[in-house]
Amino acid sequence: MNTTINAKFIKMVKSKYQEVLDLGEQLNVQNGDVQEENGVLKINGTTQTQYEKNILWDKIKQIGGENPSDIQADIKVADSSIYHKHTVKKGESLSKIAKHYYKDPMKYTAIFEANRSILKNPDVIHPDQELIIPNI
Repeated sequence: MNTTINAKFIKMVKSKYQEVLDLGEQLNVQNGDVQEENGVLKINGTTQTQYEKNILWDKIKQIGGENPSDIQADIKVADSSIYHKHTVKKGESLSKIAKHYYKDPMKYTAIFEANRSILKNPDVIHPDQELIIPNI
């Protein structure tokens, strides 16, 4: 590939996955790096939690399909001891939070158990509380 065609190709692939790169910035991915090698966009970095890594992979698959051939991602997780941390917003319940993270509102008990140090009742949570969302 000549230099002009290669530069256009790199720009095209980067443009195609710009939403992934933007999401990485929003999630504050650490040690992020983006390079092109033999027509493949190679990205790597470290997310805080597995949930954030999953969000990035979901975005990659949304854009490039289930097994994209024009991008390779090596995403590490800084804290694999938990799935995520969640700051409670007004109007939320543990079941609503469980549905968001696990796609199953009945898994609210896992969140309750992981946060017994700050929660006494699964029906009582308050805005701005930071909850651990456990790996299940």
